[in-house]
Amino acid sequence: MTITTHSGIAGSLATPAEIGIKYVRWGFGLFVFGLVIGFVPLAHYMHGSFEPVGEAFLKNVTLWWGCAFTLAVYIAQLGSLAMIVIGLCYIVLTRDGAATSVQAGERIAPALCAIGILAEFIAGFAGYYAVAAIWPNFYYLPVAEGKVTWLALQAVCIAIYLLGVICAYGGIRRAAEQHR
Repeated sequence: MTITTHSGIAGSLATPAEIGIKYVRWGFGLFVFGLVIGFVPLAHYMHGSFEPVGEAFLKNVTLWWGCAFTLAVYIAQLGSLAMIVIGLCYIVLTRDGAATSVQAGERIAPALCAIGILAEFIAGFAGYYAVAAIWPNFYYLPVAEGKVTWLALQAVCIAIYLLGVICAYGGIRRAAEQHR
């Protein structure tokens, strides 16, 4: 099996197997991170169970059942698991001799995915407080401008992650087609 290496970002070499290992390592680390930050919604629910809530909050079941930080936790947990799967695809395709080279987009894809997940965490948590400073209680009251702003910040972060997944998908599809 011959593996062709190509110059990557900052002159580093990257084989398909190395790309796969990056995905798996980052994926496992971010999965643990997602489990740890998963305690934030739990703390939110525990705190909220002792606080009086407004009438608008009680009428909006999505707010009652969901913590403001749930999306950031889900993206960290599910996105990291997807990174592990992508990494394993690269490793298996390399082992089978199907993946022998990577393109520029594939080299930066693991970083895009990791940055997207971490940025989603920052936008979901810190962004929540930044938006709440402009529109107090935007999450618990019908303040559309606050909700749209906060969700748009998170959408940009998820799009960064998605771009990394798309780059990986292209490489995996190319290698799988060559393997036929």
